[in-house]
Amino acid sequence: MVAITLGSRAEAKGETMILENKVSIISGIGPGLGQELAYSFAREGSDVVLVARTESKLRQVADEIARQWPDRRVLVCPTDISDATQTQSMIDATIAEFGRIDCLVNSAYVPPPFTMFEDANFDDWRKSFDITVFGTLQLTQQVVPHMKANGGGSIVFVNSMIQKKPLATQSGYATSKGALTVAARMLAKELGAYRIRVNSTFMGWMWGPPVEGYVDYAVSTGQDRAAVIAEITKDIPLGIIPDDADCANAVAFLASDLASVITGAELDVNGGEMML
Repeated sequence: MVAITLGSRAEAKGETMILENKVSIISGIGPGLGQELAYSFAREGSDVVLVARTESKLRQVADEIARQWPDRRVLVCPTDISDATQTQSMIDATIAEFGRIDCLVNSAYVPPPFTMFEDANFDDWRKSFDITVFGTLQLTQQVVPHMKANGGGSIVFVNSMIQKKPLATQSGYATSKGALTVAARMLAKELGAYRIRVNSTFMGWMWGPPVEGYVDYAVSTGQDRAAVIAEITKDIPLGIIPDDADCANAVAFLASDLASVITGAELDVNGGEMML
């Protein structure tokens, strides 16, 4: 684990940053939303702890933060969140480096293979749940005492529209996210007395490397690019595939003091595709 002292263009311009002087742990750093969460939090003034299994990706994101916001401090923590020893070591390193934890973003997940439910291999589901559900909840449990000691904090679960708009073959992924939905509600109830807020964001289609790859694959099979995108956006009132960087901003808002009286919320971040 390496601490990297990183400054903010927003600071240089005198702009208001909604996460100024916060310390935020972000799990699931990777291409797409994971890295955009890190950039959003850094841009908004937070020092960040980058958590994922792939060290090379963490360093790539840390380098980009150093380039754009050189005053930001970053802790690079290669961590398998299904391993409680590793997550505790990461938290210990965070406290040693920064002295506190203000925000936790639970974004790490590994879906099981997409199959029809009747064909599901539940051993695959268990492996997925070890990370998406139990790894996330273990990390959250380990963070809570430090937030209590700090007089409060904010926890944001990155969830998925798949629970609200079921798709065939995705029952394993949806079920894991469903478990986190209920857990977040219970935590909001139990932790409110300690001024620890717990909220969830429900993401839909997001334009970024994963979806770009999906579109590129469809085009490689002979489909028209515009037609593929039109099929995705036909049920999205805004008429666009929301950019993953814009979706990350919703997480930053819930983590910030602007949402100081919001807890137990389930925010749809999907261009209006689902309005529940």
